[in-house]
Amino acid sequence: LKTLLDEDGITVILDAGVERVDHDGSQFSVMTREGELRGDRLLVATGRTPNTEILALERAGVAADRRGAIIVDDHMRTNVAHIYAAGDCTSQPQFVYVAAAAGTRAAVNMTGGDRSLDLSVMPAVIFTDPQVATVGLNEQQAREQGLAVESRKLALENVPRALANMDTRGFVKLVTEKDSGRILGCQVVAHEGGEIIQTAALAIRNGMRIDELADQLFPYLTMVEGLKLCAQTFSKDVRQLSCCAG
Repeated sequence: LKTLLDEDGITVILDAGVERVDHDGSQFSVMTREGELRGDRLLVATGRTPNTEILALERAGVAADRRGAIIVDDHMRTNVAHIYAAGDCTSQPQFVYVAAAAGTRAAVNMTGGDRSLDLSVMPAVIFTDPQVATVGLNEQQAREQGLAVESRKLALENVPRALANMDTRGFVKLVTEKDSGRILGCQVVAHEGGEIIQTAALAIRNGMRIDELADQLFPYLTMVEGLKLCAQTFSKDVRQLSCCAG
């Protein structure tokens, strides 16, 4: 992604460490460990801070992390039996669909129900151009869990729809458990990466093996066909296949 942004004339500075921001009436000045940056506009995209200061969590005995985020379990329960929390005030990932699902489960559970929230197969998308999408484990995370992994990465120049779109920036990557072939994760960099990733999420959720994904019928000339093609690379060279080859 950095390479693609560089090609668009966008300068990316990693681990700069912002120390101070000033405005002189006409321009912003951002002081970093790498020096000063100046510009007419400043966009802050650092996520949200839990707004819990006025809740008197300490008086209620509710545990929070160092950011003030309320700590909950998979049933949205806090450490205080009758108190539940959901959404961006908690330590869960700050996505609107996570907050909505958590809120529903909190309501069910606090009224006598029993519903949990499994975030192990949570898709996430960064809406850059191209988009960056991920679900499940990446290769490093899988190895850190002690799993023997096998992975393949398919460049989009091998996906017919990407060629038709004249936009082959990016790739599809699949991570599997080596012995069983079980799909552990998927990472996508593509113009419509967010549209592709949910299919991968369903495959992981249902415990599919890589050969089962490779054997599925995918409509030709769709971006999501890249998942099938990537799955096929575990057993064959897709560059030698005719279009739609099963």
